[in-house]
Amino acid sequence: MKLGIMQPYIFPYIGYFQLINAVDKFVIYDDVNFINKGWINRNRILNNGKDSLFTIPLKEASQNKLINEIDVNWDSAWKSKFVKTLEQCYKKAPFYLEILPIIEQTLSVDNEPVSKVIEHNLKLICDYLGIKTEIVSSSAIYQNTHLKAQERILDICSQEKANQYINPIGGLELYDKDFFEAKNLKLNFIKSNAIEYTQFKNEFVPWLSMIDVLMFNSKEKIKEFLDNYELV
Repeated sequence: MKLGIMQPYIFPYIGYFQLINAVDKFVIYDDVNFINKGWINRNRILNNGKDSLFTIPLKEASQNKLINEIDVNWDSAWKSKFVKTLEQCYKKAPFYLEILPIIEQTLSVDNEPVSKVIEHNLKLICDYLGIKTEIVSSSAIYQNTHLKAQERILDICSQEKANQYINPIGGLELYDKDFFEAKNLKLNFIKSNAIEYTQFKNEFVPWLSMIDVLMFNSKEKIKEFLDNYELV
């Protein structure tokens, strides 16, 4: 079985979904410490031809808390402002009306940790794209927070009886293939190839939130993008 593990990111870039699509089971790594100014509750959209950062508000976010201990701080004014911003940015995009319900359903998840909001968001997008990978959260299953770093990843793989672990390319400096192979586990890193599509008449801005990909591309085209990577 092929396994992927990654921290929860809101409306992440398409490389995140390439990883989900490449594995049989995907673990949302939600019982690790929150990272301030990371991608857990932030991402970028296209606004007037340039990238623009948006941030989901949180309650008492701290790097001393686990991700699944931090709630979203939905505010009706923030929600309406965000939806209005998306309308201004993407109303003329070809798939705006098709994608807006996914965004609205994500914003409707209330009184939940940010990790649960993200899990719901990931599943909504996967359902839309026909991605069948099982998605679970680490906090709900593995009970191994006493382990650290590589040892914890290996333990999750062991519990799932995985024979292949696929990690984002950024893990090249963190994980040792020989160490994994000694545990009878094949280790690969997923490297996204260049992906480009039409964003109105602007010069293309790469690696924005999945919101941007969904707004401008058909399901069929996005499925082609999902396979546009290398395993190293």
